[in-house]
Amino acid sequence: MIELHPAVSTFLSRPSQKLLVGGAWVDAVSGKTQRVLNPSDGAAVANIASGDARDIDLAVSAARSAFPSWSTTAPGAREAVLRRFASLILDHAEELAQLESIENGKPYGHTLSIDAPVCGRNMMNASGIPSRILGETIPVSIPGMFVYTRREPLGVIGIITPWNYPLVHFSQKIGPALAAGNCVVLKPASLASLCCLRLGELAVEAGLPAGTLNIVTGQGSATGAALSAHPLVAKVQITGSTAVGKSIIRGASETLKRVTLELGSKAPNIVFADADIPAAVEGAFLAAFGNSGQSCVAGSRLYVEKPIFDRFADLFVERAKRAKVGHAFDSGAELGPIVDRVQFDSILAYIEKGKNEGRLLLGGSACAAGTVPSGGCYIEPTIFSGIADNSALTREEIFGPVVCIYQFDTEEEVIRRANDTRYGLAAGVWTKDGAKASRVSAAIEAGVVWVNTYDKFANNVPFGGFKESGYGRDNGTASIEAVTELKSVWINTNA
Repeated sequence: MIELHPAVSTFLSRPSQKLLVGGAWVDAVSGKTQRVLNPSDGAAVANIASGDARDIDLAVSAARSAFPSWSTTAPGAREAVLRRFASLILDHAEELAQLESIENGKPYGHTLSIDAPVCGRNMMNASGIPSRILGETIPVSIPGMFVYTRREPLGVIGIITPWNYPLVHFSQKIGPALAAGNCVVLKPASLASLCCLRLGELAVEAGLPAGTLNIVTGQGSATGAALSAHPLVAKVQITGSTAVGKSIIRGASETLKRVTLELGSKAPNIVFADADIPAAVEGAFLAAFGNSGQSCVAGSRLYVEKPIFDRFADLFVERAKRAKVGHAFDSGAELGPIVDRVQFDSILAYIEKGKNEGRLLLGGSACAAGTVPSGGCYIEPTIFSGIADNSALTREEIFGPVVCIYQFDTEEEVIRRANDTRYGLAAGVWTKDGAKASRVSAAIEAGVVWVNTYDKFANNVPFGGFKESGYGRDNGTASIEAVTELKSVWINTNA
């Protein structure tokens, strides 16, 4: 078992974690706190302030007060602060990774090798944005007119991050927002606030001016709704469920504030008969069961061409059988716990439904007592075949270690079935035929399609969804456009 970092022990030993408002660490106005439980063993590990609409109002006011100064800070000065912040993130990667694993149960090997360093690299990438915010000159057919465009910061941006990838989403949303001169009020998921609060401490240490970044923890029903409806918030960016995204839109509609949404998914992962079978099996395993299936891009609909279906299914089941389920700090664990009891019960309800509708190839139960730590919520990797296309297991986001595997006969058929969903965030295609890969990638209705790989990201590649998976994009130049307003300036050169 991996030992706790001394800095993490010190962080968790505090009586409670406070809110960051206007550069100061303060209690919630109500004085209320809520417990943070470790999903690996059910132990209480910390208390965090439980904010409400009053705390959101204070945080938004602080951000609005800081905006005139931060938005006019020279690009080089903003870059220097964000570079220091990025360096501190990388220096403290081990403790940030441990805090995330403690909160959401993701295996520490993953958070240390991927989440924490990606967080730092995203912020380092964002530190170069201030000098890359460009306008253009536009020739017009009106004599004597010089026309150019400017990209200007929006103002106060409300950001809501999820519990499954809090470090990554913190950096890929907050980095560009701050770099462009905006001020931020962050509402982290109540199940994953600790690592975000530690990032807030590092931001202050880096020299980010007071009020530029504010963090209000608490229940989403109280804080998220207040943030989306606040009249001084210019934009809300969220990664979360489609239901939550719709509620954010309703709240934002009163003030017509901008919204960027990365929401639910039911990603198809398509394996053609000419694929590299061993690579596709491993890729499909990671796509379906990475982070115990608690991923917005989980490849939970696995379509396999009929000639290789039986062979592929056997290999896929064998690969999943070998996967170790365990504590996030167990160095051998490939799957950690389910994040909390509510999610655990929801997944098991889907599994029971599947047992009545199709053939259970593997799993189908909570992990047996004695095989995993007591107090945690653990579910076996579960694989179904024979599930109908109109089943809830096919159409609804389960967000757990459950995958349905389907046969298909033709390229046209699998494209139609893959697109028969209200979601459109991600998809996978496995084939050695380049022309086929190109055709299918173009036909799939999703914001990202991976070919002969899965779940790959880069901070210069845009990411976001089609249909009810949301709109707007993180990463790349799209992330700059998302946090700026475009202004046209006309100058009469004859005046």
